[in-house]
Amino acid sequence: TYHVNVPLVLMNSFNTDEETAKILHKYKNSSVPILTFNQHRFPRIYKESLEPACTEYDGELGEWYPPGHGDVYQAFYSSPIFKQLQEQGKEYVFFSNIDNLGATVDADILEHMIDSKSEFIMEVTDKTRSDVKGGTLIEYEGKAKLLEIAQVPPGHVEEFKSIKKFKIFNTNNMWVKLSAIQDKVESKVLQTMDIIVNGKEYRGKPVIQLERAAGAAIEYFRGSHGVNVPRSRFLPVKSTSDLFVVQSNMYTLSAGALTMNSKRPFTTIPLVKLGDSFKKVSDYMSRFSNIPNILELDHLTVSGDVTFGSNVVLRGTVIIVANHGERIDIPSGSILENKVVSGNLRILDH
Repeated sequence: TYHVNVPLVLMNSFNTDEETAKILHKYKNSSVPILTFNQHRFPRIYKESLEPACTEYDGELGEWYPPGHGDVYQAFYSSPIFKQLQEQGKEYVFFSNIDNLGATVDADILEHMIDSKSEFIMEVTDKTRSDVKGGTLIEYEGKAKLLEIAQVPPGHVEEFKSIKKFKIFNTNNMWVKLSAIQDKVESKVLQTMDIIVNGKEYRGKPVIQLERAAGAAIEYFRGSHGVNVPRSRFLPVKSTSDLFVVQSNMYTLSAGALTMNSKRPFTTIPLVKLGDSFKKVSDYMSRFSNIPNILELDHLTVSGDVTFGSNVVLRGTVIIVANHGERIDIPSGSILENKVVSGNLRILDH
């Protein structure tokens, strides 16, 4: 639209760096510059002794962990990329989770950020019952502050999940001024960001990981505030159930942005729950000849050994259950509307 090139920068950990490099090789001729840097790695700590799990830097990778996306400011600033971008005249950075396919550069939010002279903007959106665990923005001691579910005392968790009391949640789309990141990292104020203690297990022993959330930095930046954005800017793909929806005819891809199909009669996204047989991407792909038409779908639950033929149409509420030892093949061209399918249905090539 504006004949400018916005570079894509990926923050990796030691777990994802090699795999990302392999995938990016396919895009080496892309018109979009793609840059990468690695976040820090911290030693896991044994819960009982509080001793580090590692004995040497080059030991097993399992002894280390990436300390959450709150590490992005220090890791980004200490990478050579930060200075390169500043020298190119870049002033603002848009952060988002890599799995959020709704997170695109929005010139209106950027314009608002410049007009309001804000150093930090967090995109929030209206909370639904499926977002009850998402962090929310609160005002604390006169400042905007991120409150995560891990910081809530057990007696108040249900209150935190209430969509009446906490009406918005953090999408983890954030706009930050580059010069402000430099200022906050160099002044070391971000070292006092809230820490989340994450319990794990390593070699059969409980360990703790100290992590930070990127949004927790909001309280340190001048003029920081939340902007309530449409749900279309929050489209995370964390499971094959999410992948099913975005690969379907529910969305179209236009100029690098996913937009909901205008033929969808409702503005809501269908609730899809695919069972364990669909959990791995390879299994998921082998179970569909092509992705069904779900323009009029409200709710889909699939459990057990189920496969789908081509050009299947799903409408309303559809529940398909193959119990242990059974298999269901949905025939090509089937139209299922408000149906429960169970038992055995085998279709074999003749």
